[in-house]
Amino acid sequence: MDTRFVGIPEVTEAPDVAVVVDVMRAFTVAAWAFARGAEKIVLAGSLEEALDLKSGHPDRVALKDGPPMPGFDLVNSPGLLRSADLAGRTVVQKTTAGTVGALAVRDAPLVLCAGFVVADATARLLRERGAEHVTFVVTGEDGRADEDLACAQYIAGRADGEGAEAAGFLRRAAASRAAAELAQGVRQGVHPDDVALCLEADRFPFAMVAAQEDSLMVLRPRPVPRPV
Repeated sequence: MDTRFVGIPEVTEAPDVAVVVDVMRAFTVAAWAFARGAEKIVLAGSLEEALDLKSGHPDRVALKDGPPMPGFDLVNSPGLLRSADLAGRTVVQKTTAGTVGALAVRDAPLVLCAGFVVADATARLLRERGAEHVTFVVTGEDGRADEDLACAQYIAGRADGEGAEAAGFLRRAAASRAAAELAQGVRQGVHPDDVALCLEADRFPFAMVAAQEDSLMVLRPRPVPRPV
């Protein structure tokens, strides 16, 4: 598998296959939303669009980075989301990096969104699809976020059949700037368990596929059964 790792500013054209990685915390939160029963996640381009997409739809809940804000139901924290009842609901998500990265590659034929919690399932889906040329979009810090790069490299190793082990990649992510900021309370809208939840490798048996539906970028879970 031919892989490249880029930041959002380096996305200049639609790749064949894109894996958009945001470990802390957009796509860890997205995975938890599906685990809590969400049917789909609509990726919004702005806070205003998120509120517009929620307006008039009682089945939708809106989620954003940072502290609570009028009109938004949830914040971008897996620790705060893990007890939410989202059965059958549509989540409208707007974050600083993850949703931006997914929208940047919206024209790619296959777009996967990932964090450590769905890493192995993402790798298995890449193998299942026979992906030959894969662009990993490292969303944090304009492509320099080591937690996202570590996760992307772990997925790439698993997809190549190298049997990459998670431990070393998780250590890098645990030592990242994002992990420190979450642990030290630099960021708002944080639960004390957020870092630990973001570093649970391969917790969920599904990948997350984003595709355009009626002009919207919509994320849905795709079960990828583990080999028996």
